Amino acid sequence: MRDTRESRLLLVLLIAIAFALITVDIRGGEDSPVDGARQAAATVFGPIENGVSSAVDPIGNAVTAVRESGDRHDRLAELERENAALKAELGSDDRSRSRLAQLDELLKISGRGQYGIKGAQVIAIGAAQGFSWTITIDAGADDGIKRDMTVLNGDGLVGRVTTVGPNTATVLLASDPDFTVGTRMESGDELGFASGQGDRPLRVELLNSKAEIKKGDRLVTFGSQADKPFVPGVPVGVVSRVDPTGGNLTRTLHVTPFVSFSKLDVVGVVVQAPEKDPRDTVLPKKPKPTPTPTVTVTVTPSAPADGLNQQEQ
Repeated sequence: MRDTRESRLLLVLLIAIAFALITVDIRGGEDSPVDGARQAAATVFGPIENGVSSAVDPIGNAVTAVRESGDRHDRLAELERENAALKAELGSDDRSRSRLAQLDELLKISGRGQYGIKGAQVIAIGAAQGFSWTITIDAGADDGIKRDMTVLNGDGLVGRVTTVGPNTATVLLASDPDFTVGTRMESGDELGFASGQGDRPLRVELLNSKAEIKKGDRLVTFGSQADKPFVPGVPVGVVSRVDPTGGNLTRTLHVTPFVSFSKLDVVGVVVQAPEKDPRDTVLPKKPKPTPTPTVTVTVTPSAPADGLNQQEQ
């Protein structure tokens, strides 16, 4: 339609009619005379509107998702950080519980042996002493640590102090090949010398080649003069093998140490020796042997067969 005077008059007329119908519809309320026409229009155009809405909604949702993707990414990153922090906290709690348990065992062993100890934590493995089996602890001269002091943990003998700094000290482990300690067999006076063999069991040379030793027997430290470098009564290990004497003047034992040298964390340095030898009181209680089940078989005599009874008759 061209823009003419007649078309403009027609447009003004249509607008006036529309406003009139709107006014009548509003004033009529539910009894509006145009209500039927409105329902007919809804019947015709409703499905079209729903179709258009269904087609447009995914696009709108996608636009909304894009708008919120930044917020969601930030929230996801925040949740990941919180999760990592929670895991670290749980790990820290587990570590703390483990250290508390180790400290508790250390206090028990020091109490049974009446050792005055200074607690320390292992901060390094394999100090500057070549390829020796050593650890570094976070206690030194400022804490009263001196050279040639006994080091133990809740399981038994760890080693001896070799080098001391102001705040740290180096400990030579009992597993080191250069390590030697005097030992005494449990419930007896058989003496010997235990030497480290790295990751293998300790090697113990008993002074008495005829000593009656069996697998499962246990050893403790014999102690040194003036209690340096070793105090008496510290658990050393369990006999795992006894070699034949072969006519030697000594008897060789292979001893599994109580201490796991690859899992050291909390240790104690004995800064004050006990007033008397604790002997075997520091050793852990022996596990009770598992009872061997016994089976009793009862034989019930069977009844005689019918045929045999008839023959006897």
